[in-house]
Amino acid sequence: MPPFWETKSLTEMTRQEWESLCDGCAKCCLHKFIESEDTAEEDEFKPTDYIHEDEQLVYTNIACYLLNDKTCACTQYEKRTTLVPDCVKLTQDNLDDVFFMPPSCTYRRLQEGKGMPSWHPLLNKGKKSAMHKAGMSVRGKIVKDNDVYLEDYDEHIVTWPLNELD
Repeated sequence: MPPFWETKSLTEMTRQEWESLCDGCAKCCLHKFIESEDTAEEDEFKPTDYIHEDEQLVYTNIACYLLNDKTCACTQYEKRTTLVPDCVKLTQDNLDDVFFMPPSCTYRRLQEGKGMPSWHPLLNKGKKSAMHKAGMSVRGKIVKDNDVYLEDYDEHIVTWPLNELD
C-alpha cells in the first residue's frame, strides 16, 4: 500500500498526516527579508504577506529565539504564534500564500509535485539523523535573534537554506 503522501493531496490529509509531513528542518524559523531597490530602509525588515515580482527573498542564519538549535524544534510550539506574532502557522488553507518556505520544504515539494525528499524522517524510521547528516536542517548553522541587533541582520545573509538534494 503506497504511503498517504503519494495517494492524497495536501488538502485531503488529516491533521495528523499534515503535521507528520513537517521534516523538522527549522528553515522556516529563520529570519528572512525582502530585498528590493525600491524598499525604504525603515521598511526593510518589516513583516509581509506578499512578495512583488521585482523583489527577492533573502535568508539569514538568524533563527527565532524559541528554536531549540539541537533538535530543530520549537520549544513553545503550541504557543508560538502568540509569543511570536510574525510566526506563521502553515495550514492546508494558506499553503499557496506562504511564499517564503524554502525549496527543500516537504510541504512545498509535495505541492510542486516533487515528492518526498530522501532524507525526510518519514522515510528514515522517524529519525531526523539523515536530514542532519545531509545538512538539510539548521543544526549547527544558526544564531538566535535575541543575540543579534536588527541593524546587523544583513551581515547574516546566507544561501544554504535554498539548497535541495533531490
